[in-house]
This record gives sequence, structure tokens and C-alpha cells, in this order.
Amino acid sequence: MMRYTLPRDMYYGNGALEQLKNIKGKKAILVLGGGSMKRFGFVDKAVNYLTEAGIETRLFENVEPDPSVETVMKGAAAMREYEPDWIIGMGGGSPIDAAKAMWVFYEYPDTTFDEIIKPFSFPTLRQKAKFIAIPSTSGTATEVTAFSVITDYAKGIKYPLADFNITPDIAIVDPALAQTMPPTLAAHTGMDALTHATEAYVSTLNSPFTDPLALKAIQMVFEYLPASYQGDKTAREQMHYAQCLAGQAFSNALLGIVHSMAHKTGAAFSTGHIPHGCANAIYLPYVIKFNAKCAEKRYADIAKNVGITGTDAECVKALCDKIDEYNVKLNIPKTLKDFGIKEDEFLEKVAAIAELAISDACTGSNPRPVTPKEMEKLLACTYYGTEVDF
Repeated sequence: MMRYTLPRDMYYGNGALEQLKNIKGKKAILVLGGGSMKRFGFVDKAVNYLTEAGIETRLFENVEPDPSVETVMKGAAAMREYEPDWIIGMGGGSPIDAAKAMWVFYEYPDTTFDEIIKPFSFPTLRQKAKFIAIPSTSGTATEVTAFSVITDYAKGIKYPLADFNITPDIAIVDPALAQTMPPTLAAHTGMDALTHATEAYVSTLNSPFTDPLALKAIQMVFEYLPASYQGDKTAREQMHYAQCLAGQAFSNALLGIVHSMAHKTGAAFSTGHIPHGCANAIYLPYVIKFNAKCAEKRYADIAKNVGITGTDAECVKALCDKIDEYNVKLNIPKTLKDFGIKEDEFLEKVAAIAELAISDACTGSNPRPVTPKEMEKLLACTYYGTEVDF
């Protein structure tokens, strides 16, 4: 038996933020990132709508990009002191992901982080609060997913937390918030959405319920991402919806080793953090070539859905070429070496990173089984730009 879970309610379209004034409750805590939502006036709007609903609101601010275990624990402590009945994550994927994890430790103070690393091992939530997610970026789709990514900086590892308990109760997908993204963020989050949909379509857990969502999301990303990168407002709106469709697909079909690799390399190198969407964009064409030995037809379906023709093998190659072309348009490097990772550090760490990637929660649903040695070879291909022929 399989399960399909989405938020109970989704509100979308320009002005959807106003739905906050219809929420029933007493107290809300609004979890925020670095300040952009405040600068653009969206925090004031949200607080005013909640006040209109008769809800007292407190802010928890300055969640860092790629939120840390420490930030999660600090936020949970603030929630235990304030006792909200609504937790609202607003902004990019980071504050929403952090708020999801805070939720667990708010309701279960004695739970440890190590206890929830195992996928689908969370205690039952909604004992004290419900959850609203309001995204301002168009990539992570955390507003509709059962996932949260938290970083342990001491270990240099990103942990993908997975449990249907943390699927939000309400998602508010208001494209007005996404109009504020700088171009680089629009590029990285857009390629993250493409990766979500592609991995969901070829996942071992794909289904008739997730396939149409994944294919439509891929089609929309290829159609709208370049214009979104340039700041076109209509394209930004459509990308906000495309990433949400991709999230609905991967939350129920799960992902694959593009994400396993991105999770374990994002914070691993001293030369600089690799933004999650950028890492996915770099790895995706290489992983498609690796997985095609087991999933060629599924990748060919994706290619044909966006107008590519030919044999299955020709379609897969053309799909990889198309992704490479988009990365060039979006100023995303082709390799880890081009990104700036030093060769000696890469060679020193690659074997350990490969082992960690194999153990990542996303590896289990990848269409092709992968050994640590194969993962190490694949990572080497992404560093040097060499062909994946194994």
C-alpha cells in the first residue's frame, strides 16, 4: 500500500496572503529568514491579517540559509515559551524547513534530533499547533511536502528529514512574494524545481498520481524559467506554480541521488557553500546519464513531453543537452571544479562524501542502485566534467 498526502488547503494567486485573516486561533509564531519579507512589506501584511483574525503574533527572525540544528532548537525553545497554536513559516525554503523541524521539538521537547533523522519516524504532531507555509521562492516547494532539510555544520552534513506529519496544513502560494527574488536565486530555485520533478518521475515510487504533476512541472520550468530569470512577472508567477506542482509530485514519489549528492556536498568544502539548487543543476545531467541504464524510457518520456524527438537514447542525450544549455543561460557552472572547489580537497573528501550520499534518505528511491565506488566515480565526473560511461 502507498500513501498520497498533500496540505488540506492550498490558496494560490495574487493576494492569496489575505487568507490569513480567515484563520481561527489565538496565537501564531511567524518564522522568518534574513529580512527580505520584512523589507518588502509582507511581514506587516501578514501580521495585520492575523490581527484582523484575532490572532496574537510573535516573530522568530533571522533563520540562516540552510538552517542549522542550533537554530531549530532555539526556535523550538521560543515556541515552548510562547505556546502558539499556529506555526507559520514564511519566506524561502530555509525558514519554512526550520519551522517544520521546530514544530517537532515544540510538541515533543524530549525528542532528540538523532531520533528523527530516520525517515518517517516522527511522533504524531498537531497536539499543540497546526502549520501554515508561505513560500517566497520558487523551488523547494516545502509548502506542500513532507520534507525539511537541516544542516549539522559541525559534521558538514545536510539531513533531509522526511515524515508526512510535517506536511503543512495550509499552503499559501502567493506569486507576489516570488517577484522579489534576485535573478541568481530565481535560477537556482528553478533548477531545483526541475530536479524535483525529474527525480519524482523516474523514482521507484512514481505513480499515476505523481506522474502528471511531474511532467507538467517540467514542461512549465522549461517554458518559463529563462524569462523568470530575466524578471518577467508572468513567468515568475508560473514558476511559482510549477515548483509547487513539482513538490506535490516528489513529496509522494520521493527523489533520487541528485539530491543525495547535493545534500552531502553542499556544506562539505571549505572553498564555499554550494547553494542547493545550483548543486542539483550541476549534478542532474550526469545522474540522468548514470540512471538511463535503468530508466531510459522514463527520461525519454520527459524529453518527448517537452518536444524532443528521436529514439529513446537520442531523447535522453538531447534532454541532458537541453539542461546543459539552460545552465549556461542561467550562469550555473557545469562542474564542481568550475564552481571553485579545490582539487586537493575534493580528492581528500570524495570517498567519505560518496559513503554519506549512499546513506542519504533519497538514495533508496533512485531508479538505479548505486555502490559507494560508483558514487565516487560519479562525483568525480561532476568535478572534472568527464563522461558518465559506467
